[in-house]
This record gives sequence, C-alpha cells and structure tokens, in this order.
Amino acid sequence: MNKSLFSGQLVRLCASRPEDATTLALWSEDAEYLRNLDTDFVMPDSVESFEKSNNNSTKSMEFHLRTIESDILIGFVALFSIEWNNQCGKMAIGIGDPNFRGKGYGTDALRLILRYGFCELNLHRIGLDVISYNNSAIHAYQKVGFQVEGTMRESVLRDGQKYDRILMSILRNEYQK
Repeated sequence: MNKSLFSGQLVRLCASRPEDATTLALWSEDAEYLRNLDTDFVMPDSVESFEKSNNNSTKSMEFHLRTIESDILIGFVALFSIEWNNQCGKMAIGIGDPNFRGKGYGTDALRLILRYGFCELNLHRIGLDVISYNNSAIHAYQKVGFQVEGTMRESVLRDGQKYDRILMSILRNEYQK
C-alpha cells in the first residue's frame, strides 16, 4: 500500500503537542461545537485538564488533526471502545476550528481513521452515533460509506426539544469497495 497511513490530502493524524491544550480549552467554550460532538451536557474545560489528559489505553486511539498546508490544529479523530476479540470499535470526530468546517477536512480525516482502523488495527466494524440535527456530519459519514443501522428515538434533549440519535457503521468489506 503506497498511501501514507497518517496523511491525507488535507489533514494529518498527529500526536498531541503540549501547545494544543490552549486550543482545545478554547474549543471547549464553543457550545455549538460541543453540542454537535457529543450528547453529554456542555461544560467548558481548563487548559490544565487538557495538559493532564493521557491516552494510554489499548481500547482507544486518539489523534489530533493538523492541516497539511499550514500545520494548524483543527480538530481530533478517535477510535474508542475497541473490542479486540470482536474486531469492533466506535469512532468520533470533531472539527473544532469553525474556519475548517464544511470544506472537506472532516471527510479527509474520516478516510484516514477508517484506513487506520481497518488496515492497521485490523478491525472489522467501526460504528458511531450522531445526533439527528447534525446533517453535515451525517452527510460526511455517508460519503465515506457509513450505513444507517437504526435510531435511538428522542434520546437527546436540547433546549427543551427531543432529538433522535442515529446509529451508523461501516464494515471492512464496505470500506474496501
């Protein structure tokens, strides 16, 4: 395989750098970003908490996303809840810098993390869940081959309104097509 494992056309998968903590803490104050990222309640985080975070688990792999052109930190992508015996895991992605949303950086990162998960970690299935109002994420997931598996009806409450959580996955043979 000639393709670089960590570099796409727009982004690279990178390890965390000490200076990233300040940027991550800033993103933790962006409620729109956090509400698209996760179903948990929104709460700002400190620079110190990001400096202390350590990812030494064999059940998760997290990468920071940096642009190839300018080496700017724009987000993260992760594989987590990996069940090695079942060759399954879940994934999450967030483009924290709003200047890089909707411009193909997330799709490029998705292709990289799928390549890493299927070709390096030898996973068979990668799943995710996404809130139904996050149409841009749903479109990006479908663009790289994720299929809708089901819906957790009215499982997210935001501003007094209930939203569905959409369950999606991609299998190795679907990725290879």
